[in-house]
Amino acid sequence: MKFSLFAHMERISPDQDQKQLYDEFIELCKIADEGGMHAVWTGEHHGMNFTIAPNPMLNLIDIARHTKNVRLGTGTVIAPFWHPIRLAGEAAMTDIITEGRLELGIARGAYSFEYERLMPGMDTWEAGQRMRELVPAVQGLWKGDYEHDGEFHQFPKTTSAPQPVQKDGPPIWIAARDPNSHEFAVSNGCNVQVTPLWNGDGEIESLMGKFNDACEKLSDQPRPKIMLLQHTYVADSDDDAKVGAVELNRFYCYFGAWFMNKREISQGLIDPLSDEEITAHPFYTPEAMERDLVIGTPDTVIERLKKYEALGYDEYAFWIDSSMSFERKKASLERFINDVMPAFQ
Repeated sequence: MKFSLFAHMERISPDQDQKQLYDEFIELCKIADEGGMHAVWTGEHHGMNFTIAPNPMLNLIDIARHTKNVRLGTGTVIAPFWHPIRLAGEAAMTDIITEGRLELGIARGAYSFEYERLMPGMDTWEAGQRMRELVPAVQGLWKGDYEHDGEFHQFPKTTSAPQPVQKDGPPIWIAARDPNSHEFAVSNGCNVQVTPLWNGDGEIESLMGKFNDACEKLSDQPRPKIMLLQHTYVADSDDDAKVGAVELNRFYCYFGAWFMNKREISQGLIDPLSDEEITAHPFYTPEAMERDLVIGTPDTVIERLKKYEALGYDEYAFWIDSSMSFERKKASLERFINDVMPAFQ
């Protein structure tokens, strides 16, 4: 099982300097590269200080300047916000500039906050249909002389300009949850990225089951890779693990508030949650975080990850977004590299 870093700029207070946050993000990516991690992933979000990432291609090109070996992944671009010709060309240019290190993750998106600003009136069903139309169009544009007459896009014969360095284009990853998404990925020669969020090992097993079912149903297709993305904190003690669980519980309460899209937002920052609101959340608790995320000392983390490796996951993405301080993120990542990864070599 390979290991990668999944990270964004996170801004949770107006007192935080955005340039400093970006520099700290780059520093985490450099640590991942120097520590022998396989890839760095960063996503796309708009208008949200909670996750600052308006165009992951820009970030990945800059990360390429600061690193030597890591693969560089979009985790993920939001399909409805891209025209196929634009995505094919920008991804190909990124592949050229990064010397063939690009991995292209694509998803339908998750936040209604973003939908109502960039695609007013669009729902998650339409977003999923747009993703299903986008992916084969991008693949066709990379091959060249491709014309398209779809539900959402129509254009005459076109070739991606430029075309990518990697043969057949960068590997494409589909963010999948339901069986249809897994089958779509496998049938289109794409890898799969799954995110159980706070739902624990049962969901991790279920998602692998859906992937295996899709591969068995489409046995004439080559078996793609599957990556597990999970919030992770490697603690220096059991007490430190408890602190990490409290911090990730707060993060998830804010995540849930952004997802519900009912709270006041000013200057890109959500109206702060009170301690009482966080304590009263119906299913987020520090105890649940410690149980269902990967939080613990190195031995605990190794034991959890060995289970995921045995299930068949090809890659584990250390999701470091947590609203923790840079120092705590850095220490956790370094413990992961120094104390956890060697158990899998």
